[in-house]
Amino acid sequence: MALNLVNYEKKAKKAVAAFWTSRDQAREKQSAAGKSDQGERAGVTSGKNMDGFLDLIVEIVKANGLAKADIHQKRAVVTLPGYFRPTKLWDLLVIHQGQLIAAIELKSQVGPSFGNNFNNRTEEAIGTAHDFWTAYREGAFGQQPRPFMGWLMLVEDAPASRKAVKDKSPHFPVFKAFQGASYLQRYDLLCQRLMQEQLYTSAALMTSARSAHRSGEHAPLSDMTSFKTFVTSLAGHVAGEAARLG
Repeated sequence: MALNLVNYEKKAKKAVAAFWTSRDQAREKQSAAGKSDQGERAGVTSGKNMDGFLDLIVEIVKANGLAKADIHQKRAVVTLPGYFRPTKLWDLLVIHQGQLIAAIELKSQVGPSFGNNFNNRTEEAIGTAHDFWTAYREGAFGQQPRPFMGWLMLVEDAPASRKAVKDKSPHFPVFKAFQGASYLQRYDLLCQRLMQEQLYTSAALMTSARSAHRSGEHAPLSDMTSFKTFVTSLAGHVAGEAARLG
């Protein structure tokens, strides 16, 4: 049976438009309340920016054989045990017949500070994956096949995220792929390597300009890290688990 991608192209545009609209509304609300300390963080701390993507992911899960799965999104029920820490909060968990089908994390970054945030996101992604798979190895989720672990990153397409970046490494040279790479290119390399090292089942990078608050326009940097690859991988995993579990 063919995978059902639920017309993801159209819905992804709506999700991107909703992302920018949510950020703008959060900043306006902060400004009206006289809170000027959050600046560009206002949209991030609102916690609703990526809801459109969560809705789309839920549709994909239900459309590919797991309509009756338990899909958790509320903070109280998206916690999994860790190995190096007691627990970890996720953005979405899919559980069916007591087995963990998927754990997904959604992240975003807008300017002007791309440097520090890139390093923080990188460390978070690698640390989360190492913790998750070690916990899985040690039986934290019971005896079951490997679940789908997804990481989706939406980054502002802006001059600052596209310009070449210089690095200082006085003792040993930076790997060639990173030399002169922009922050968008670095995120793309990060996502590729997260998958190549089997830290994530799928890791996707979406770029979008602030002007896309109406159109929802977005673009990938590579086929390997595209949103299409992400949703196709998720749909395939869900369909396989649906067939296995019956």
